[in-house]
Amino acid sequence: MPRPVDLAGVASALRLAPPPGGAPRVEGVTLDSRRVLPGDLYAALPGARCHGAQFAAQARAAGAVAALSDRAVDGLPTLVVPDPRAVLGELAAHLHGRPSTAVRVLGVTGTNGKTSTTHLLDAGLRAAGHRTGLLSGLELRTPRWTEPAARTTPEAPDLQEALAALRDQGAGAAAVEVSSHGLALHRVDGTGFAVAVFTNLGVDHLELHGDQESYFAAKASLFAPGRCALAVVNVDDAHGRRLAADLATPVVTFSATGRAGADWRAADVRADGAGTSFRLLGPGTDRRVRLRLLGAHQVDNALGALAALASGGDDVDAAVRGVEGLAQVRGRLERVDAGQPFLALVDYVHNVAAQLRLLPFVRTLTTGRVLVVLGATGGRDPGKREPLGRTAAQLADVVVVTDESPHGDDPADLRAAVAAGALSAGSAQVHVEADRGAALDLVVRLADPGDVVVVGGRGHDPRLVSRDGTRSFDDAEQLRAALTRLPV
Repeated sequence: MPRPVDLAGVASALRLAPPPGGAPRVEGVTLDSRRVLPGDLYAALPGARCHGAQFAAQARAAGAVAALSDRAVDGLPTLVVPDPRAVLGELAAHLHGRPSTAVRVLGVTGTNGKTSTTHLLDAGLRAAGHRTGLLSGLELRTPRWTEPAARTTPEAPDLQEALAALRDQGAGAAAVEVSSHGLALHRVDGTGFAVAVFTNLGVDHLELHGDQESYFAAKASLFAPGRCALAVVNVDDAHGRRLAADLATPVVTFSATGRAGADWRAADVRADGAGTSFRLLGPGTDRRVRLRLLGAHQVDNALGALAALASGGDDVDAAVRGVEGLAQVRGRLERVDAGQPFLALVDYVHNVAAQLRLLPFVRTLTTGRVLVVLGATGGRDPGKREPLGRTAAQLADVVVVTDESPHGDDPADLRAAVAAGALSAGSAQVHVEADRGAALDLVVRLADPGDVVVVGGRGHDPRLVSRDGTRSFDDAEQLRAALTRLPV
């Protein structure tokens, strides 16, 4: 629980004069009026569609005693700042007693591989004897409870609340997935990172950042002195090499391709349908690592996790045992087996860089065909839609274009863009089926014995979101159902 602070103390922490309207005791903070508890400070933030101040009456009725905003909020003493989101992380950390000073926080950022690396970090930490927490795009887990993640990186009040719960439950370390949204929108402000890992940078999320340079700058901000004590950087990636060269923070480098000069390297990589193995080379270390996870790209993720753990002082052998024991990361090359005579996989692959890593590996698993189901999520950078379809068609034999979550976009426009890209490759069969369930039925009917089916784009996400609302749809569950409907 946050420590109660009178509003004057909160104002002082923000270097503001106390607002008129009394000096209530602040018991907590939230930016969601639906989650206000008695004694909370309600952060009324400006948004893309509406302003949080519009929900002040709901917050007051639930027991809010004050507000933080860029304007006065009716009926609540308000701390007014030009950019309330920019101070919310520090404020939440202050109210929770700065939990990252008591919990060793290891962060992971990058375009691809964040979730897998975060789960590998957690597995290594647990094998090394730590009581841990995990905050990833899949789940939030403390020693006492687990819940599904609402977003890749929690909003600032939720992140500090989770870190405080870890501290209070005796956890000594936490692996945290850090998105570019989490950095640009100040969700991790107020959090100190003992170690942070940079996986790679591809083209993604330009709908938020505008251009690639701004996207890189958001990622790079995680490694600033004062926020991060040690940076662990993938120097196989051009942006990683730039980051490692520019940082003032101490840097440890890693390379899955064995790049000369990297502190941690992989050699003799082998990837097949049973798992992935490589030779781990680093300070005082030369040993074999055998992952149960599929795909050569998991070498990058495991290498980054092991470099972070070893550089942070954990026993390498214990960390290796941990990463070797991780059997599956949900929605990441997740096998779905209902007795069918072909391999069926679900993966989060949702950008071209990930396709270029994943689909060539999948090709090595079969002498038959590769069949891919994909779409484009609405509300994202429109420039990635045609390249998604084109790259899939260049690397697969059959492409089924369907809906993902169109959000507010016209799903027909999304399908048309992806299909146009796929058709432009001129090499694969291309089918368009709007209904995602029907698309899964179609792809499994098209598959022959020995083929590989990949359902891409959504991974673990349990919901489809459109203008018409939200409905449950888990790709792995729905793919299994489609497989059971196949004729025997």
